[in-house]
Amino acid sequence: MKHKKIWLSIATIITVICLALVGAGFYFFKVACVPGQKSFIAANTTQIKKTDPLYKEKKWYAAAKKQKWYMQSAGGNYRLDANYIPDGKSKKTVIILHGYMNNKDTVGSYAALFHKLGYNTLQPDARAHGQSQGKYIGYGWVEKADVKKWIKKIIKKTRAKQIVIFGVSMGGATAMMTAGEKLPHQVKAIIEDCGYSNVKAEIEHEAQDLYSMPAVPRFPLVEILSGINRIKVGYFMGDASSVNQLKKNKLPTLFIHGNKDTFVPTKMVYANYKASNGPKELWVVPGAKHAKSFVTHPKAYYEHVKKFLAKYVK
Repeated sequence: MKHKKIWLSIATIITVICLALVGAGFYFFKVACVPGQKSFIAANTTQIKKTDPLYKEKKWYAAAKKQKWYMQSAGGNYRLDANYIPDGKSKKTVIILHGYMNNKDTVGSYAALFHKLGYNTLQPDARAHGQSQGKYIGYGWVEKADVKKWIKKIIKKTRAKQIVIFGVSMGGATAMMTAGEKLPHQVKAIIEDCGYSNVKAEIEHEAQDLYSMPAVPRFPLVEILSGINRIKVGYFMGDASSVNQLKKNKLPTLFIHGNKDTFVPTKMVYANYKASNGPKELWVVPGAKHAKSFVTHPKAYYEHVKKFLAKYVK
């Protein structure tokens, strides 16, 4: 009888721990994968200040005439929203992909950069961001199918002959993940800025960096979170790998990453760069924090992008 009580007590403790871990998993799923204002992300702002190194670019974007484009997401569940800014009779178009909990307007300065280079620009709001519908954040793994649809829409509406995919942070990861897919011949190059190597690896890094979470309970919590994500969003986080997608990539790719990036660790860019099988270039930007390479070195950023594209987009 005494042994039975001991085993019941142990079983009760194990059950309580398991329930607590599952509950914590759902909490962190909401933090990581459900859209909304995040305490660890600065609030979006499109405010223009003359002291901003990208003042001219942001002012240009604010004044630019934008066409509204809409599309149903891959799978047809959500209405997606985008801005398209034409550049005369150019047959070159770049798709600009924003970061986590940002939107199409927060990457307006990049639109100015590419217009200066003679490109039309398409800036979509990722699903569950900006004015696009969506229930969960897919970290690029889900969104790569939407990017493929945007590419087809560009070709159909504009007869674009050359397309570049560009992205920052989550947008950079989305660009790399898209690069591993079968794409139309019009897609000529990829530029990614500070994208992560793997969704699970990034989540594990943030658990440690933001919450100072030790290996235990970080290990079971991230696994539980990944399982919840599989049920609700459709994939295990460990499967969402930029590295594995880049192994299938043959397109010319420019990798950019700040050497002071602690949000997406700089070391991730080396794994991404190594994995890519097409022509590739790497620029690790001195002094730049996460997604700050352009604002930290505007002229050098422009020149790196210009020289890279001149080789592959004529």
